[in-house]
Amino acid sequence: MKKNRYLVKVTFLFASALTFVYFVSGCKKSVPSYPTKTRLESIPADAVKMTPETDQHPPILHSSDWEEPVPLPGPVNTAGGEDSPFIPADKDELYFFFTPDVSIPAEEQITDSVTGIYVSKFLDNQWQEPTRVWLQEPGKLALDGAEFVQGNEMLFVSAREGYVQLKWFKAFYENDKWTKWQVINFDTTYQVGELHIYNDELYYHSYRPDGKGQLDIWKLTKISGEWKNPVNVEAVNTTESEGYPYITPDGNELWFNRAYKGSPAIYRSTKADGEWQEPELIISQFAGEPTLDKNGNIYFVHHFYVDGEMVEADIYVAYKK
Repeated sequence: MKKNRYLVKVTFLFASALTFVYFVSGCKKSVPSYPTKTRLESIPADAVKMTPETDQHPPILHSSDWEEPVPLPGPVNTAGGEDSPFIPADKDELYFFFTPDVSIPAEEQITDSVTGIYVSKFLDNQWQEPTRVWLQEPGKLALDGAEFVQGNEMLFVSAREGYVQLKWFKAFYENDKWTKWQVINFDTTYQVGELHIYNDELYYHSYRPDGKGQLDIWKLTKISGEWKNPVNVEAVNTTESEGYPYITPDGNELWFNRAYKGSPAIYRSTKADGEWQEPELIISQFAGEPTLDKNGNIYFVHHFYVDGEMVEADIYVAYKK
């Protein structure tokens, strides 16, 4: 399994970064001010919606505290790729990344007018039709992902016109829209990947050379308004890859990804006496990027593979018993 085929958005955020940035810098293809197609209209006509019945590698639950994982009910999932779910601690909202065809490279996704971050609101006890989160001026190229939302602020990664590298940005929610996006100047030596902020601690994954090996989870501390002092979270890291951290609102659980029997799996570490403990396996087999709602239900992305090729991605949920 190729690393840049695992997570839909990682294809543009990390594995294809240089190709994508060069493409943005020189691209002359015009794009509509706002999409001319809906998510469903943008999905290829020959796309086949995957289901648990047709899934060759369904997610496997390893804990008795949750029910068996199922595709998220409602309009969020399509025959395209839904990925990177995130539920803010203070909102009944589900953010995720969508692209209509997971086989399309990032340099082509950028001009389809529908690939990007979406949000669904939880109303009347169900998730509603998702809407696009706009984080760029109309008509300008951008590909956004790795969203983290807290209060009226969003952090996200973007490759866009006017910039020659992938950058972390911050946006603010005002008057029912995200606006005033601006670059976040993390120290480049920190190599900040996907992140989660809890109080004055910022957890993120990185390939920093002084880690335990491959992708590790690190922690920064806010000091005088700046994120400083990267520390390896040694209790959860191994010589393999650990990433995509999520901290529960009480600060006592660290959820993340690690490979198990050859594919991504979800692990949880709990805190005791102020220290993270040995992680436990919760869900395996192409299960990634966990996030929890206020009821303790686990939301994650499940990638469908057919004969070794990823063909789709959906948001799954394991309900707390």
